Amino acid sequence: MAEMRAPLIESRLMQIEDIERQALGLPVEERARLPHELLESLDTLSPEEQKKLWLQEAARRAEQIDRGEAELIPAEVAAKKARSLLK
Repeated sequence: MAEMRAPLIESRLMQIEDIERQALGLPVEERARLPHELLESLDTLSPEEQKKLWLQEAARRAEQIDRGEAELIPAEVAAKKARSLLK
């Protein structure tokens, strides 16, 4: 079963990369509108769908950490930076 998923995942990633490339080619006004529309579309998700997406995001971030692709910042440093941005 995992063997069948790999081509599907790769295909989906290629579709996402194509969408990203196309979005980046849009005029600035349209690029600015796109995130708003995408975020609003998430408001219609059921709690189960939201949970599933957050779990997928957590897994993606954990994989980035495991591969050494993410910079880990101590909580104290992140909190200090957040407080300074709110001033």
